[in-house]
Amino acid sequence: MKKPRKHHNGVQPKKKLRIQDSVQSIQLVKSSESWDGRPLPAYKTGRPEITILRITIPSNHTLPMHKHPIINAGVLLKGELTVITESGGILHLKPYDPIVEVVDTWHYGRNEGDEPAEIIVFYAGEKGEPVTIKKPENELPLNKELKQTEKPAP
Repeated sequence: MKKPRKHHNGVQPKKKLRIQDSVQSIQLVKSSESWDGRPLPAYKTGRPEITILRITIPSNHTLPMHKHPIINAGVLLKGELTVITESGGILHLKPYDPIVEVVDTWHYGRNEGDEPAEIIVFYAGEKGEPVTIKKPENELPLNKELKQTEKPAP
């Protein structure tokens, strides 16, 4: 008599699962361009490495200027998030909005909302490669980019 096969986690299935007709699959985004309209770069040829991060940005908080050397995409789960490129491109995200992030482009995010913003980001990189590079302080413009979206005082 044949032994039942074990799944990769070592647990034997009790019964086969039936796919229900009620299962939905909704494509949130499919693109060969980042949100600013630039083409995504070709994948690298080294050993692939996938990284998935859940990032929480406190309310009224601005992230430092940074860039991603690899293709990445995510979905904002809650809160509000504005992404601003060094050249002035702006993207406003609300819950469940997808983003195909800019690659090798200096940018920062800002949560101007009253609650933390939470985003899940999937990075498709090469083994050992960083997913984020912060811009050195001595290369930052004199807060020019931070003032572009600030609201004037009443």
